[in-house]
Formats: sequence, structure tokens, C-alpha cells
Amino acid sequence: MKFIVSSSSLLKHLQQINGVISTNTILPILEDFLFEIQDKKLSITATDLETVMRVQMGIESKANGKVCIPAKILMDSLKNIADQPLTFNIDKNFGIEITSDNGKYKVMGENPDNFPKEPTADDTTNFTMSSTALVTAINKTLFATSGDDLRPAMTGVFFELSEEGIQFVSTDAHRLVRYKRTDAKASKEDSFIVPKKPLNILKNALPDNDDELTVSYNSNHLFVTHGEIQMVCRLIDARFPDYKVVIPTQNPYLLLINKADFQSALRRVSVFSNKSTNQVALSITGNELQMAAQDVDFSFEGNERMSCQYSGEDIKIAFNAKFLIEMLGAADSEEVKVELSTPSKAGLIIPTEQAEGEDLLMLVMPLMLNN
Repeated sequence: MKFIVSSSSLLKHLQQINGVISTNTILPILEDFLFEIQDKKLSITATDLETVMRVQMGIESKANGKVCIPAKILMDSLKNIADQPLTFNIDKNFGIEITSDNGKYKVMGENPDNFPKEPTADDTTNFTMSSTALVTAINKTLFATSGDDLRPAMTGVFFELSEEGIQFVSTDAHRLVRYKRTDAKASKEDSFIVPKKPLNILKNALPDNDDELTVSYNSNHLFVTHGEIQMVCRLIDARFPDYKVVIPTQNPYLLLINKADFQSALRRVSVFSNKSTNQVALSITGNELQMAAQDVDFSFEGNERMSCQYSGEDIKIAFNAKFLIEMLGAADSEEVKVELSTPSKAGLIIPTEQAEGEDLLMLVMPLMLNN
């Protein structure tokens, strides 16, 4: 089997799916890319048994065939080869010889029949949405997922489908993000949880444009197709917590503040906070917000004040500054409103302006104040 391919084009396609491959796998074959040639089309697959990603590209080839090539050595060599045509020669024992303009490289491939079979899309339900809508939804929710494997439901993003729109929800029990799109609709009410890793890879592989994506799912898997990219991932088999009950309906105190100024002030003050809690206390009186952080162990202390618009009783409430900074990063408006009630109840962060068809709401739990 022999084929010719552009080195830079091959590297670009491999980089889109390389994130799937785990370094410490049980099966050595999972450290390989599966190359399959069919009618001058090369399709490359990577998997970690939970997620499968595939890209396709055009090549020069007279014969069809397939082979598994170790991913790390292939990626490392392509990164150092200038843009030029490469010729791949594969013998019957899966020995691979790569020839460039002035070099020849040999690597041992593996039998493609040992590569895991990917799940089939049986009994799937489909819906479509723009690539931008999905990438934005992932970016706005992924950061609030949990890393706690003992609570698997929280380690992914909850997709809640309805005829009115699609909601994406993530939580780690300390904060919660709910992002709603009404420009993407499903044919029936349904819900499932998608793990963090495939979503991370997907947001980097998909273009941030209005191309239409086909998303399909069944009881175990999610399938996403966009042009030459396909992804299949196993869904998390767990019940997502009833998030609606934790979103407060009555938060009468309203703080209106410039997002960028608030974010940079939090970054400066949080440097002096306790590293395990990142606690920053907010004291709001009239139209002034005071931020204070301290680390008693090292005698660190940081204070800042800034002007804001506030309606409500004076309040002193503490939050994890890292959480606030990340959540403010998900808001696209110049100003944000922070809705509060008491120092022990959750605060809501909402952008003051939202694009048509979008609705973002973020909730963060307060910390106990150190007196």
C-alpha cells in the first residue's frame, strides 16, 4: 500500500483528533491512529474506547487499505518536517517507510484488525444546530463541571432538549451555569450528560461559524458530524441533580458593575487570599464595593474599592474569587448584574445584555466569612 500526502495538511488533521489519545492506555493499540484509504480518501481515527474522533482528507493513492501508526512518533516527526509531499509505503507486515524530499524514516505499524470497532449509530434521534452555537455553549459551561469522579453526573455537561430550545447546564456543587439557546430546537423533550473530555476536543476541532452541525444521540452515545470531522462519545450513565430547585427566585439586592474592572480587581486582590479557599469578601454599602482578601498564615492582605450601582441593604458576603473570575469570563456584556439576598444564600451573575436567542445564568455559593 502506498500513498502521497502533504505533510502540513496531515499534521493539521491529526492535531484535530490527537487529544483523544491517552498516554497511559491499557491497550498499546490505543496509542495509534488508524489510517484507512478508500477511493483516494484517507480517513484517520483515534479512540480511547470512550471517545472516537475521525477526520477525512484527500490524498494521492492507487490502492485501498488500512494500517495503524503510532501517534506520538508520527506527530513528533511531522512537527519538524517542512511543508512538502510525503510518500508512505506500507509493506505486508505493517512496516511503514516515510519518504520526504531529503529523508527516509521507518516506523513499525500495527495490524488494523486489532483496532477497536466504533459504536454504531442505531436508534438515534437527531437535531441540528450551528457550529458557533455548540462551541459557545461548551465554552460557557465546561469550566463549571466537577472533577470529582465520585459524582459522575457532575463531571459532564447536561444537555436538556425541548421544542422551545436547548439548555446546557453544568455544576460542581459550588457553582452552576445554565445556558439556553432558542435558535436550536429538538423534535422532542430529552436529556443526556456529555463528558468533559470529548467536549473539550470538540470545541477545538469545530469552526466558530454558522455551519450547520448534525448532532444525534441514542441511549449510550452522542454522535456529532461536521464536514470531514466526526465524533462519537459515550454518554455518562447517571442522573443529573435537579438543578432547578437551587436557583433562587427571590434575590432582591441588585449590584450592577463593570465586568472588566470587577474581574481585574478580583485578580489583584485574590493574590493575597488563602490559597485553599481563594476567599474574597465583598462589602457593599451605597454605591461602593470593597473587596478584601487575607491569608492569616502568611500575614498577606489585599483591599480594593470600586464604584458600582447597588440597590438593597448593606451586605458583606464572601466568594471564591477564582470562581467569580471564571464566571465573569463567560459573560459577554460590558456590565453584569449580581443578584444577592443574604450572606449565606447563593448569588446570581447575569450579563446585562445577551445576544438574541441566548440566555445565560450563573449561580455561585458563598463562603463562610472569616471574622
